[in-house]
Amino acid sequence: MKKVLIMSASTGGGHNRAAKAIQEELELKNINGEPVECKIIDSLKLINSFTDKLISRGYEKSAMYTPEAYGSIYRLSDSELVSKNEYKDNPLTSLLARKLKTLIKEEEPNLIIGTHPFPMIALCKLKKMSNDKKTAENSPTEMEELSSYFHWSEEPVEIPPLISILTDYTVHSTHIQNEIDYYIVGHEYVKELLVSEGEAPEKIKPYGIPVEKSFLLHKDKETILNELNLNPEKKTIVLMGGSFGAGNIKETLDELLEINRDFQILVITGRNKTLKEKIDRKLATTEHNKNVQVLGFTDKMNDILYAADLIVTKPGGLTTTETLLKGIPMIVPYYIPGQEEENLDFLSNCGAVIRVTKKYTLPVLVKVLLDYPERVELLKKNIESIKKVNSAQNIANLSQEIMENEEAIKEQNN
Repeated sequence: MKKVLIMSASTGGGHNRAAKAIQEELELKNINGEPVECKIIDSLKLINSFTDKLISRGYEKSAMYTPEAYGSIYRLSDSELVSKNEYKDNPLTSLLARKLKTLIKEEEPNLIIGTHPFPMIALCKLKKMSNDKKTAENSPTEMEELSSYFHWSEEPVEIPPLISILTDYTVHSTHIQNEIDYYIVGHEYVKELLVSEGEAPEKIKPYGIPVEKSFLLHKDKETILNELNLNPEKKTIVLMGGSFGAGNIKETLDELLEINRDFQILVITGRNKTLKEKIDRKLATTEHNKNVQVLGFTDKMNDILYAADLIVTKPGGLTTTETLLKGIPMIVPYYIPGQEEENLDFLSNCGAVIRVTKKYTLPVLVKVLLDYPERVELLKKNIESIKKVNSAQNIANLSQEIMENEEAIKEQNN
């Protein structure tokens, strides 16, 4: 049996969803007559529960309550002041590397895929050690230096090929590591970003961000809207802020309610129960003439996005990808500084999104899109030109090719 490990992290929902999409396709594969076992590993939980909660909840809270601070840290860590391989010497990276070394010895994977840069940095640290040991084997001095540098590790572990999945439409310096064998990116523009950083073009595959196959299935629009207590005859605007309800959703809803056009609103608050309670109370005590439905966390986004006419959202990597695949125009009034800001740059450059500015407010943009359907059709045409289908299948095909080639090399050496 061939074994693949998919390294993820629970900082937002996108990394785990991408991992599941890849797992789904890989487990359908057969490598030279052998089935593929595919395990998803949450790298933060691998360290310990405290670190997992500290980092994953810390990301969530900073993104929701101190986004500017998060953006500043993001930009600083991506600046020229920080070397792209400097992260390998981070104490947390070294701690994870120890855990991964034990895991790899136990699992003996044939391939490792990462949907988050953090575990990939630690794996690249291990791979560098293994490569350096091979180079230094004939030099006692180099071996002594190597042993001192990697004092926590008595013996290097053999690291299989590494594939890094970028789940945003941008590149951060944490993604760029010399030991990565292949990068999977969301678009040719992102490929060029990596090439400009010195990565070899043949290592970069613009397959798109992977989404589960089930997401592409949906009920018919009338059934979906009826189930949501919405009118199939009216335009529907979906307002959301990712899995944990980030962004100025409450204030944005106020703006939508003031627009003098006939449409209905579906608000999705994700796992943010406090936000849902606040919106429910507000709607119960505020006069308005629109049908507004409020949902918390839901696993029906495949249906909801298909039934929408417009999406008002923040530009998270997976949210953006799923909306592109459904072909629904997006309006972006808020974002988390950092990768979401750069996702918005990408979408704007492609003409696939409308961004709210100080002058071009949300009401102005919504009115134009509702009054002039040809503007919506133009957005849909641009979306169609950039969306990437079959990403997970293409990643699985590449994985199969890598493992078959590795098998052939082993047979030749034997």
